[in-house]
Amino acid sequence: MATSAPDSAPVYPQAPTGLRRPAIIAGGITLVVAVVSILVGHPLFAVFFLLGVAAILVNALLVKRAVDTVTAELNPRKTALALNSAMRLGAITVLALLAAFLVQPDGLGAMFGLAIGQVVLVLNTVIPVMKGLRSQP
Repeated sequence: MATSAPDSAPVYPQAPTGLRRPAIIAGGITLVVAVVSILVGHPLFAVFFLLGVAAILVNALLVKRAVDTVTAELNPRKTALALNSAMRLGAITVLALLAAFLVQPDGLGAMFGLAIGQVVLVLNTVIPVMKGLRSQP
């Protein structure tokens, strides 16, 4: 790992961008949620939960592709990336809210899936970066 000189900007560790580990973790959580929801008598909750988690993982993949596309341009603009993300997140949110309202109470699984999936993605990025920062002198 490179260390920075005292008068230079700090060197930050590389953040993981792969989706394999978050998908495995989210799959394990989804399996636990499926077992519990079936035992409680709400198997559709597990289906909506799975759809929410899948939506977050697909969104992360699309964000990665959008960032690659925007940064490959000669003069990259943040507005295109922001509009792309806002439209995608808006559509995902509307679909999850529709599921929550139209298929009560099991449709709430979509909202919980979105939330848990997002937490898994954020922790997958933050924990390795924090470990890298702590190991720097």
